[in-house]
Amino acid sequence: MRICLVLEGCYPYVFGGVSTWMHQYINQMQEHEFVLWVIGANAEKRGKFVYELPENVVEVHEVFLDDALQVKEKGKMSHIFSEKELESLSELMQMRRPDWETLFSLYHDKHLNPMAFLKSETFLDLLIKICKEQYPYIAFADAFHTMRSMLLPVLYLMGSEVPEADVYHAICTGYGGLLACLGGYVHKKDVLLTEHGIYTREREEEIIRAKWVVPSFKKQWIAFFYMLSDMIYQRAFRVTCLFTNAMRTQIQMGCAPGKCRVIENGIDYDRLSGIPLKEEDGWVDIGAVVRLAPIKDIKTMIYAFFELSAHVKNVRLHIMGGVDDEEYAQECYELVKQLKLENIIFTGRVDIVKYMEKLDFTILTSISEGQPLSVLESFAARRPCVTTDVGCCRELLEGKEEDVYGKAGYYVAPMYRDGLALAMEKMCESRSRRLRMGKNGQARVKAYYRQERMIRLYRELYEEVIQKNGWNRI
Repeated sequence: MRICLVLEGCYPYVFGGVSTWMHQYINQMQEHEFVLWVIGANAEKRGKFVYELPENVVEVHEVFLDDALQVKEKGKMSHIFSEKELESLSELMQMRRPDWETLFSLYHDKHLNPMAFLKSETFLDLLIKICKEQYPYIAFADAFHTMRSMLLPVLYLMGSEVPEADVYHAICTGYGGLLACLGGYVHKKDVLLTEHGIYTREREEEIIRAKWVVPSFKKQWIAFFYMLSDMIYQRAFRVTCLFTNAMRTQIQMGCAPGKCRVIENGIDYDRLSGIPLKEEDGWVDIGAVVRLAPIKDIKTMIYAFFELSAHVKNVRLHIMGGVDDEEYAQECYELVKQLKLENIIFTGRVDIVKYMEKLDFTILTSISEGQPLSVLESFAARRPCVTTDVGCCRELLEGKEEDVYGKAGYYVAPMYRDGLALAMEKMCESRSRRLRMGKNGQARVKAYYRQERMIRLYRELYEEVIQKNGWNRI
């Protein structure tokens, strides 16, 4: 089977998280061929892969959003729009539910130039009408530039060359979901969606905090990403997520319950379960396997460790991961200097299996997560965790309803530094408690979160596509 994986902002350009999962996934699925259709922000990343691609990756198609800015209008637009096309464009501009087949036909089949449309009288007329009805008290210049910023990447992506495959499997909604649906439209194939986090909710949180978004248009930007999610929720044959609450959210956002599935993440349990526990040496060593990025909220982690250090002696914090955001990383380094914290170690990327031997427990302070691999890996190595109450972290720490294994750590509200410091202090004060919780976590991972189980369920998903289409197995 030839599977097109549609990825946005992760594999194969950056390490960690979804990228780690994706690399392991492809390697485990040696019976299939994979085409990578990857979306990046900046064309300067073209071809700069940080992973050596597995042999069963047969093609890579790169698309970069900043290339949309290079599109020229090539003269005045000559296309005469039908009533259906105008209605679809109007629905798109109002972030509702446009007829995507009509839009795909316009921008892919008929090769309508995105910039020519955005400089056309048709676009201006549609925008004026929308502004009069919906934004009468907002500066037209703000509406004009905001709408162009929203639409240009979408219109550009719809004109992309589409790789051929038997199924289009998106690993997020948003722009990735858009391309997967375009692939399904062009080659008349099924679309699958796997969400690690709820992409739309993550974008919503970013937009609420963002300084680059005109305040009066934050609501519209949020609606824009909800519209893109709705597109693939409606068109996908199957939609999977990592935990039950995420599936409920997908259903609340309009995905049909009958197409939804939960497939938990899985890790290589055997690789981690034999790691020896750290011997007592008078220190408590805390590890954070995390990229340096705002969504991971490293600053709250640093502040909480500062509070912890005032109450508990001989504690160390090891922050293990690469830099995802250089500016944010520098702010974190500077904060450590300002607080005069000598016992925080930024290790960069490390071999987790070897480094885990140095740790007593781990910590995760993310503002948003799905089902973090770092927590599962920590549990497999018998290290309990302190996390924020995001994604399914609470479920990992305490177990689902049928789970009998017991508590494997503590969770606190996101960005709650005092609560985080208190939870770390509880973990520091009792080695026997850490050992008990670590044992509980390891048992839970062994029962529910092994890689073999996850791969079996995804194989069954692809088998459904084969059966639905009446294909012979390839």
